[in-house]
Parts: sequence; C-alpha cells; structure tokens
Amino acid sequence: MESSSRRGFLMGRRPSSNPWDKFCERLRRNIKGSLYDFGATSGVGSARLVPGQPGDVHHARALCAEYRVVLALGGISQTATPLGQSVLWVEPGNEMGGFKRLSEGSPQWFVQPGCFVGELCAAGFQALADIPGHLTVAAWLADRTLCDWNTGETCKSGLDHASVLLADGTTATLGPFGEDSRQPLENLMLQHLVPDLFQLSGKAAAQSCRRLTPWAARYRLDALFPCAGQTINLAHLLLGHGGALGWVEWVVLNELTMNCDMDTARPAFSTHHDSSEDEAWFFAADLDAQVKTLFDPNDLFPYTGQDI
Repeated sequence: MESSSRRGFLMGRRPSSNPWDKFCERLRRNIKGSLYDFGATSGVGSARLVPGQPGDVHHARALCAEYRVVLALGGISQTATPLGQSVLWVEPGNEMGGFKRLSEGSPQWFVQPGCFVGELCAAGFQALADIPGHLTVAAWLADRTLCDWNTGETCKSGLDHASVLLADGTTATLGPFGEDSRQPLENLMLQHLVPDLFQLSGKAAAQSCRRLTPWAARYRLDALFPCAGQTINLAHLLLGHGGALGWVEWVVLNELTMNCDMDTARPAFSTHHDSSEDEAWFFAADLDAQVKTLFDPNDLFPYTGQDI
C-alpha cells in the first residue's frame, strides 16, 4: 500500500482547502509583485501586497470580491482591522512610484500612487513642501486631515485628474465636469454613479453640511458645489477618502493651483462645535454612508479610513 507521504511526493503538495490559503495561492500565481501572508486565525486572515505593476491590483480586486476580503490602502493611519473580515493591505511601492511633468515648463505633473511626497518636492514640486515627505502621494490623497480645505474650496488641492479602479472592476478617469467639459462618462458605472451623486448633493443632508465652513462629512461631496469662479471636478471626490471609495492608479497635480500650506488661516477641522451646528454634524454621518454605498455597495474597501 502506497504511503500518504509517497503519494504527496509523487503528486505534489495538496492544495489547501482553507479559503484564506486558496486566496493567497491564487493571488501569488497572478502577480509580479510581492505578497506577504501574515496568516489567519479562526478563518480571518491578513496579508500585504506590494504590486509590481498596476495589473496586480486588478487581480487582487477580483479575488478580494470573490473571497469577501477587504482591500485596504497601506501606508495610512487606519482603524483596527474590520471585525471578522480578512484584509489585504495594498501598499504601492517603487514599481508604482513614477512621476513627470506633462510637458516642459508645465505646472501639471503626472504622478503614480507610490511616489513619495519628498521625492516629488525634490524634483521641483514645492506646493507639497508642508506635507510629510515620507508619505506616498496615495497616502496624502487619502488623508482626511491633510485634505481639509474649507467647504467648496477643494480646488486648492491642485488635483486636476485622477484615474481610479472602482469596486466593480471598472477604471474611471475623473476630472473637470460641466457644460464646457468634453470628458464623457466613460463607463456604465460612472453613468449611474455621477447622476446619483448629484441627486444626493441636492438633498437636505448635503445642503446642511454645505452651510458649515469646515466640511463636516468625511467624503468630499462638496466637490459638486465649488465656490464661485471654480469648476466642478469629480476627481475631488477622492480627497481624504481613506482608501474607502476606490484604488487610485494615477493623478495629475497642478502646482499652480495647489495650496497645502498648513499655516493658511482657516477654521480647524474638529468635531467640537456650537450646538447650532448639531444638525449638520448629524447629517454628515448619514451622508457619508450614502456616498460610500454609491461607490462601493458590497464593501470591498474599508468603510472608514481614518477618524475625522
């Protein structure tokens, strides 16, 4: 009778029946980057992926959706791992850290998510000089406290365009949007998402938040009602998103319009407020929940990236 050890030697290692192990095995087979498996306890696992190419994140998204694994942006301050859910932390590394001016003398820069703020500043992009240099551009963009421009002033972010991988697997290029914009809504997801967001921005919750100088909600729906003289820019919806609305693949930043000076006089973003503002702060939580559901109905991404 053939021993089980001999059968294992001849037939190869038997694939694991554990869902977490299967998830990691399948992901490893389809990526060029590095996967670090931290193991699983009671069926709940965690791992870190450093993509070798943008396609690695697309493979990870599909598998995370199939296995009900949360896809979280690495390199930012996060709350505790979601209770009872496995998590894949995706941290953009050097392979996704490129940047360049769009053309000689242009104020616009094409930047990938793994680019460090310090590297960008050293290359001449001084508008980010007040932002910690050790952060990746993805981490800066996701940070709610660093993207705390006043209501309607998201134009000061200098964010002109952004390409984002959405929860359903489609990729959307977001940018200026309005009567003069020639950028079409390029896929079915956007064709549903954008009208729904505009409809939401007109409801009582959004209008109540709009009356506060510091934007009360986590997600920047105020991008849809910019201050006078500015244009609606759909990319600004990603400011301070905490990695909860999608995976940012690249951005175009404008050094002339960016104002990240932390000394600029403006009301501090705080949950301490006058009692007359209670209604707006109450509405903010409901507004965030609705924005999150529109972008990510199946909770592929973490619900909260940071405390506000």
